[in-house]
Amino acid sequence: MAVTKVLVVDDSITMRALFTNALERSKDIVVVGAADGADEARQLIEELRPNVLTLDIEMPGMNGLDFLAELMETRPIPVVMLSTLTQKGADVSLRAIELGAVDCFPKPQRATPDEFDKISGKLCKIVLTAAKTNLAARKLSTPAAPAAAPAGYRWDGELMAIAGGMGAIEAATDMLCALPANCPPTIVSLSIDEGLGEPFVARVGQNAAAKIKLAADGDLLEPGVVYVAIDPRFHAVVDRWPDGRLRLVDRDPVNGVRPSADLLFGSVAKTALKKAIGVVLSGDGSDGAVGIAAIRAACGVCLVQDPATALVPTMAEAAIARGVTAMAAPTQLAAQACPARSECIAA
Repeated sequence: MAVTKVLVVDDSITMRALFTNALERSKDIVVVGAADGADEARQLIEELRPNVLTLDIEMPGMNGLDFLAELMETRPIPVVMLSTLTQKGADVSLRAIELGAVDCFPKPQRATPDEFDKISGKLCKIVLTAAKTNLAARKLSTPAAPAAAPAGYRWDGELMAIAGGMGAIEAATDMLCALPANCPPTIVSLSIDEGLGEPFVARVGQNAAAKIKLAADGDLLEPGVVYVAIDPRFHAVVDRWPDGRLRLVDRDPVNGVRPSADLLFGSVAKTALKKAIGVVLSGDGSDGAVGIAAIRAACGVCLVQDPATALVPTMAEAAIARGVTAMAAPTQLAAQACPARSECIAA
């Protein structure tokens, strides 16, 4: 495996040193340089050709968001935002992803070696995944104009589950905004930073026809409602169908993942059977592949984001390896999940 070259951009010399030490705990990462702002970063990017950039938001001169926008326009490179402004509930995190960052990671509240030791493993994993992202996929997956919700859909008792990881915020946004107002009860499980939950729900809710809400334990699953499960403390599962409720379960991670797409898909397959719909979006690893195979075995509908349009295609590829062959860009997945029906069919 080739070593991932990282350039750290932060105006604090202390933070540059701490992030460098945290990243270089991985044998697969080498920090090739550090910059105190946009001007120095431009020069070092040309000289050092890093694979990934870590970028602070608050910097003197050009701030991180403006520099990120410039990079995506002039020299696209995988960027992970690192800032105190990416703490829980910070809308600026979602804005960074909209501008082109592949992920956001909060700085520890205390700038000490011990605190950085605690986050080193997670940070290194994010950076290594970022190095594998396909930035060209954005051009293939982003629609020229917002897609209209599928016309003529009539709910017939279906239950839908959608799962993804890195890169899934953009894909999920496109798909959810293309769903009809009477879409099936839909559970979206995303392995992303918990702090992105509230701004994601608020932002998507402004443009989606369906109601978008953060998942809560005991939610009654109703058509026209999308339940977003992001809390890393709980798995999301369905207890029964029809008239089911969403349950947030405090269990150990499954294959290192919580919330687990495999558990969610498995519960939907078991309860909804032929009425189950499973969708796998962009993300790293194989989470969801076993679960969506269970939906397929139950004769449910299985869909996957076309890997060519996925920022990180490995989750999609793992689902395809399990026999899921219905592939499309996110907005097209909405139409496939909610096809037009000529007349209303009783649930």
